[in-house]
Amino acid sequence: MIQSYRDLDVYQRSYRAAISVYRMTSRLPREELYGLTSQLKRASTSIPLNIAEGYAKRVNVDEFKRFLLMAIGSCDEMKVLMDICKDLSFINEAAHKRYEQGYDEIGRMLMALRERWE
Repeated sequence: MIQSYRDLDVYQRSYRAAISVYRMTSRLPREELYGLTSQLKRASTSIPLNIAEGYAKRVNVDEFKRFLLMAIGSCDEMKVLMDICKDLSFINEAAHKRYEQGYDEIGRMLMALRERWE
């Protein structure tokens, strides 16, 4: 039974992904602190934050779905940011693949939740 946004699998998964991104960004070059590092942190935390905020407004189904859609957009943003990290050799191919697969899966989970929420 879902009693909180924390009970949603997609929230738990996106939260763990954001923690992973925070750890990864600590290894980025210092000159990226206000650029790529900041953007990665904002985009990764945007996903669980939008799930939580949308869930708080779930009495209005359309409002919850709007927040889920914003979270889906942040998943795509994360994939682009990870492409940049890979192409700048900040992460290796294996890490890039893990992040891309993770954000693909989170995006699918969000889409499924959005489609079935009533």
